[in-house]
Order: sequence, then structure tokens, then C-alpha cells
Amino acid sequence: MANYDLIVIGGGPAGYVGAIRAAQLGKKVACVEKERAGGTCLNWGCIPTKALLKNAELYHTMTHHADDFGLSFDNLSYDWEKVIKRSRNVSDKLAGGIEFLFKKNKIDYIRGVGGLAANGKVEVIDADGKTEMYQTENILVATGCVSRELPFLPFDGEKVIGSREAMNLPKQPKSITIIGAGAIGIEFAYFFNAYGTEVTVIEMLDTVLPIEDNEVSKTLEKSLTSQGITVKTSTKTVSADTEGDGVKLTVEPADGGDSEIIESEIVLVAIGIAPVLPNNAEQLKLERGYIDTDDNYQTSIPNVYAAGDITGPPWLAHVGSFEAVQAVEGMFVDGHKPKKVGLFPACTYCHPEVASIGLTEEACKEQGLEYTVGKFPFAASGRALAVADSEGFVKMIFDKKHGEILGAHMIGGGATELIAEVGLAMNLEATNEEIEDTIHAHPTLAEAIHEATGEAFGHAIHI
Repeated sequence: MANYDLIVIGGGPAGYVGAIRAAQLGKKVACVEKERAGGTCLNWGCIPTKALLKNAELYHTMTHHADDFGLSFDNLSYDWEKVIKRSRNVSDKLAGGIEFLFKKNKIDYIRGVGGLAANGKVEVIDADGKTEMYQTENILVATGCVSRELPFLPFDGEKVIGSREAMNLPKQPKSITIIGAGAIGIEFAYFFNAYGTEVTVIEMLDTVLPIEDNEVSKTLEKSLTSQGITVKTSTKTVSADTEGDGVKLTVEPADGGDSEIIESEIVLVAIGIAPVLPNNAEQLKLERGYIDTDDNYQTSIPNVYAAGDITGPPWLAHVGSFEAVQAVEGMFVDGHKPKKVGLFPACTYCHPEVASIGLTEEACKEQGLEYTVGKFPFAASGRALAVADSEGFVKMIFDKKHGEILGAHMIGGGATELIAEVGLAMNLEATNEEIEDTIHAHPTLAEAIHEATGEAFGHAIHI
């Protein structure tokens, strides 16, 4: 029986990153993955969806804004099969890259379903049903999550689907209803709409992207509506009929009222995710179905740790990677006290893009903070106008007295890249003065951060 310093169960953004970090520290490591290295994020989530969204953005630009660039053409068309294939090729390339990193770092890559066994052992069941036992000093559980079903609308893989099936449909649907207006639902709404699918989005809460700053969410909803997407907020789905062709959903106002029927060829359920627990997880302490951990990422069993989505929100790949590194360094680096997740960016890759970090304005009000807000519209950005992508704005929130950054909220082209600057600034405890004293290259989209900061304190030049 092989003996390891660490066995990681799960090869997603938390699992493979934790395995590599442990190997860098000179430890003997194995990573158990039931499908392919990279997990859901790389193979069926973050990465392939971004490939699909880039295709959609390009096609939408060519069909709706070609004349803005002085371009014209006849008979523009697309090949659905090739669109899907490109996203799969991107995922395959990156999964192969992670497998290469396993080899480079001398990590044993074990294919199968991992489970906890007694006395520091991991049980692995391979595709043929064969069971192997592996001995280890430490275990890191990083098994992640899957799409959550509605009780009255279970997935069938054809008419009722989750995000995994949505990115690999063999045929483009003529119509689709998306239940849930979080990041996953909105990204797929943008994707399918760009190719002409009739899209309806149903959200029980008051706005799309309900965890984002309210002003950003309302701006995005207007943009999506102008693109031809039907958005029904404050609306709940109460029943479904999947008999015959397509699906008929019965919806009604969230606060009560008359119901209506919405018909579509396919329904995508994007209401959230559910934990994927390892085999024999009943011996662990759980919190609302997720693995409970202490400040060292250790579970209720000594030397068994957990990181990533399986430990609960926020369910973000980059958060999982951070947690895994902290957990591993806590295991193997003398004197290292693992850090818990504090600030983290959240991104939605529709168009216009949405990105945020820190407190929303609503949260500042709820906490009774004295704050000031600065906004700069991309319509006033030379770079945004030059690239014909001037929708949206940057919103910066500062502590009124000391100029400390409390939060940042962006909607517009490049927002998911721009947010990193604010994250670094907040991590370094920068103030408005330090952002204003930082020379931003001209013309760039990042100037919007500089200008929004100045606007918050009456210093903006270009607005």
C-alpha cells in the first residue's frame, strides 16, 4: 500500500492547486479525480463557458455593430457544432496542462471516486468498480458541487438541463427558459440570445445578479432587455409540465398574484449548486450539507481537511484555490497560520461584464457607515469609445473620513480584468489619495478607476 504525505480527493481548482502546492513543499502527494483534472470549473464550468461567451460576443458584434466599424458582409453564418467544439478543445488543452503539471511535480494522478476510510486511508473505486486503498498522513477533500435541481423539475438531460448540458447541446434550441438570474443563468442567457434563441429569465428576487450592487444589477437588466432577453424578476416558478414537446412552466409573482404559463423548448435550471460529498462522508460534521471546517481548514476528523466549494459559499474557483493553498501550508509549513477568505472579487462574463469586490452601497447603509461614492461612465472614456464598447460605469465606494476603499462595482467591457487593480489596492489598504497618485496609462479603461476615485472626492477631471 502506497504511503503519502497528502492525498487530495478532487481535482478541481481547489484540489489540483492544493496538490501542486504540497508537492512544491517536497511532500509525496496523490490526487484522486473521478473524471478529469481540472474538475467542473475547467471541464464543464468556468473555462468552456468563457470560450462560448467569446464566440457569442464576436457574433453579436458582427451582426449588430459591424456598421459602427465600417464593415459589411453578406450571408454571415455560424456552425453550432464548431462553436461547441471550440469550447471543448479549450478545456481539453487546459486539462492536459494540469495533467502535465502533475507529472512535473511528481504527483500521482489516480482516476476514480475517492472516499474516506478508517485510520488515514483513502478508498478509491475505479471505473470498473475495483477498490484500492491508499495510506496517507493527511487528506484534503475538494470534491466540489453540482447544479441543484428543483424538486418538481428534475434534470432529464434533454428538456430540463443544468449548466453542464447547456454548454454541450448538440442542437441550438429555438427557445429556452432559464430559472435563476445569478451569474450562471445570466451568462447562458447572453450566450443563447446572441445566436437568436428566444430567451426568458425567471428570478424570484427583485433583480438579476441579486448579490451585486443594486445600481449595477438594474443597469444590467436594462441592457439585457435591450438585447432582446425577456427578464421576469420577483417571479417564482411553481410547477412544470414536461409532457409532449417542450416544457410549460407555471410562474407567478413572488408576493402572490395571477399565474401565467411560459413555454419553451428547453429549461435551464440555474438556481444554485449542491455539494458532492466524498464516499463515507457521514463521519464528518456537516453544516447545511457542506463540510464544516475550523480556522485551519481541518474537519471534525483530525488530519482531514477540506477546501473549495464543498465547504460552502462563496462558490468561486479562485476562492477554492486560495483556501487549498492555505490549508496545505498550514499542514506542512512550520508556524504558518492559515488565512481565511476575506476580500474576493466576483465576476459575471456576460456583455456588458460585471465585476465587484468589497461592500455594496446597500451594505454600507445597513452597517451605518459614513461613505462617499464616485462614479465614472465608460461613455466618457476615450478608450471605451475608441473600441465601441462604452456601456456601463465604474463605481468606487470609500470611507468618508479616511479614504479607505470599502468596495468597487463595475459594469462594462473589461470589468472582469479591471477589478484586480482594486483588489490589490484594498489588500494593501490603499486610500483614494494613493489611487489618485498612481499614474494610469492613457488611453486605457483603467483610467475609469482613477476618475471614479477622483469623483468621489470632487477631483475628477473628465466628468
